[in-house]
Amino acid sequence: MRLEDKLTTARGYLDDPFRFEFDADVIGKVTLPDGRQGVLLAETYFYPTGGGQEHDTGMLGEAQVVDVFVDDAGNVVHVVDGEVTGRQVPAKIDRERRFGFLQQHSAQHLLSAVLEDMEGLETISAKISIDSPTTIDVPLANLGEHDWLRVQDRANALIYADRQIKSYFIREPEIATVPFRRPPKVSGQIRVVEIDGVDYSACGGTHCTRTGMIGVLKILKSERRADKLRVYFVAGRQALSYFQNYYAILTQVARQLNTNPEAVAQNVQRQQEQLRAAQVELEALAAERLPLEAKRLVATAEPFESIKLVIATFPDRTAQQLRALAGLLQNEPGMVALLATYDGMKLALAVACAADTAVSASELLRKHLSQIGGRGGGDARLAQGGGAATEEQWQAFFANTRKFIRESRESRE
Repeated sequence: MRLEDKLTTARGYLDDPFRFEFDADVIGKVTLPDGRQGVLLAETYFYPTGGGQEHDTGMLGEAQVVDVFVDDAGNVVHVVDGEVTGRQVPAKIDRERRFGFLQQHSAQHLLSAVLEDMEGLETISAKISIDSPTTIDVPLANLGEHDWLRVQDRANALIYADRQIKSYFIREPEIATVPFRRPPKVSGQIRVVEIDGVDYSACGGTHCTRTGMIGVLKILKSERRADKLRVYFVAGRQALSYFQNYYAILTQVARQLNTNPEAVAQNVQRQQEQLRAAQVELEALAAERLPLEAKRLVATAEPFESIKLVIATFPDRTAQQLRALAGLLQNEPGMVALLATYDGMKLALAVACAADTAVSASELLRKHLSQIGGRGGGDARLAQGGGAATEEQWQAFFANTRKFIRESRESRE
């Protein structure tokens, strides 16, 4: 059979989204361009990817259904990972996956309706997911935390009201009789998904039959995406999973802080204040220690031609600390100092050159950083910069230092 041949497959999932097992009549097989096997059925309860909702998975006989899609000719193709033998085989849909999509998709319709009703925000697009939060894109808006809580509370109130969710078909001339939230983009027969008294949407997806089946809806966050606002939420079992995960993290942190979950935020704030105070004290002590450290480096400097050369690396210094230390060394007669730190990904370099060395700190910095494509700036006495570097680049970073010093002196003679 050719993939472009038009076959008629009855789409049973439209009328019965809770049919998870059925006897499948095989009416055709196709080999897809990537070599995979596709099976066509007289009637299917497997949902094909479309409308922002992913496909079902399950079994056809002994073969795993790994994808379901509608091809360009309108055939519902069930992609399997093995051979499907016989004209009729038992079919089984992954119940957990389907139910997850039922909850998320119905929750999306409900939240979209509430956002439009309460905030005047029309849903531009949506992505239904059971492995990560579902998202809704709406026009940019300045909604605060209180606004989102109001929207969330209203959506959950409608869930607890256990409103009926039903689907039915209308003909194109009947469109004007249905108060659609968004005008249908399809023609011919149009499937309406109605949440009683709340929402009317043209949709070919699978849905719960009552809002109570959604369970609960939690808005996680919103963020700007170009000229849109993206809203992230979870519902149903996925919301429960999120709660269980977050609660496990919270209780673990509470144990580490030797407190209860309700007091975690207060304890963390107090520890942050203590840490900031300790950092201020450490920085003051480090500043007091700098002159002593500068003297130690001077004492261990290597004689090189007519200068005193210091090449020192530090595992845990900030760029600001390197610059402060280099600032002291630039006043030492005959001193050329290169101070660096590396954290495994990025390095920072500070260069100090005494006025009597005829060596330019900025030129030395530029030559060294050119080896890693780094950037920096400064003057003849003091320069600073850095960049990303591999471990190999770091190990060879100072291999040409003496050569660079000679070149710098020669260029200034």
